[in-house]
Amino acid sequence: MALLAAAMAAGWVDAVVGGGGLIVLPVFLLVAPTLTPQQVLGTNKLTAIAGTSAAVATFARKVPMQWRLMIPAGLLAAVTSGCGAAAVALINRDLFIPIIMVVLIGVAVFVTLRPQVGVTMATHPPTRRKVVLVVALAAALIGFYDGLLGPGTGTFLIIAFATVLGTEFVRSAAMAKVINLGSNFGGVVYFAATGNVLWGLGAAMACCNIIGAVFGSRMALSKGSGFVRIVLLVVVVAMVIRLGWQQFG
Repeated sequence: MALLAAAMAAGWVDAVVGGGGLIVLPVFLLVAPTLTPQQVLGTNKLTAIAGTSAAVATFARKVPMQWRLMIPAGLLAAVTSGCGAAAVALINRDLFIPIIMVVLIGVAVFVTLRPQVGVTMATHPPTRRKVVLVVALAAALIGFYDGLLGPGTGTFLIIAFATVLGTEFVRSAAMAKVINLGSNFGGVVYFAATGNVLWGLGAAMACCNIIGAVFGSRMALSKGSGFVRIVLLVVVVAMVIRLGWQQFG
């Protein structure tokens, strides 16, 4: 029951600002400590891909999407996420935690000091070339991170689009979900191929994740970018505290 509740909560958080993995992964470690890191990540990817798909479908009904750009970006994220998943067994993931904490603290400070970021569209829209470059780089680099570690992927994508492209948070969240769907798919394919997905548990968690994702994406659409900004700050602070406790506690 704890994992099902965590999956539903993670679906809501992921749909709004990302970071649902920091809800599910610690619960996995508490209730199923005998699972390998690969099994935990693989099963979590199966859970997340369901909720992300539901969020993409919900956002796409209300938010204009540049599908000719976002679909290739999602496919690129799938490839780099698979590469990241393959590197899980080779790299000490603890080395990344302090770096992630510094980045998250920087995000929180930036969003706090620049309240207009992500709340309104940029007055000077970026060029098509810049949009393509930023989306491609975000898909490649953050997609790799998603396969390797995962938590906060959606948050990093939203911040990248809001700060670099000047996109408001709701539109940034919709774009992030497409890329995150691709990165989740790439991770699932790799972990499934290596026998590290618990299909029964993952399917049950996926159903709960979908429910949370639908509610979260609808709430983001109805309440707007100001609401997303507040949730973003809360989740970022929670991520820093959780990662700090994991690293130094």
